[in-house]
This record gives sequence, structure tokens and C-alpha cells, in this order.
Amino acid sequence: MPGNPRNGRPYRRLVDAQRRLGLPCWICGHNIGYQLDARHPLSFTLDHLVPLSRGGSLLDPANARSAHRRCNSARGNRTTAQPPARASRRW
Repeated sequence: MPGNPRNGRPYRRLVDAQRRLGLPCWICGHNIGYQLDARHPLSFTLDHLVPLSRGGSLLDPANARSAHRRCNSARGNRTTAQPPARASRRW
């Protein structure tokens, strides 16, 4: 039974290469706290332009983007970079 491909060396190399670029979040455009703990909402995560659930490639550098953990989670598997609109007031 094969293991999780995100635990493999090729994926870790892709994450490290994207991290070294030091780019801002491709979704919101703000700087990413690359030194922050991985659990922090403004820390770096590797996002995929074409979501994996929609046929995107896990290891393709052209499909890799730097994003905040919060922005990546809010985007989900949508193909647009904009997070969902918020309600005008709290219900």
C-alpha cells in the first residue's frame, strides 16, 4: 500500500522551493509570515492553482502557489482565488 505522496521527498522539495521564493499570498496579496509556526493562520502553506480534487497536479511547480493557511482554507477547492463573500452583518 503506497504512502501519502505529501510525505515524499519530491513534495517536500517543491514546498521548500516555493518557501525560498518568499512570495506574498497569491490569494490576498499580503506578506506571509514564513517564520511563523505552521499552525498559525498567517503562516505559509503550499496552495495549488488547480485544486487536486479537480485534477490538478500535486508535484507540478506551475500549479504551486504560496498562500496563508487561512486564505488557502477559505478558498477550499474552488478554482477562483477570491474567498467567499461575507454576509453584510452577523446573524
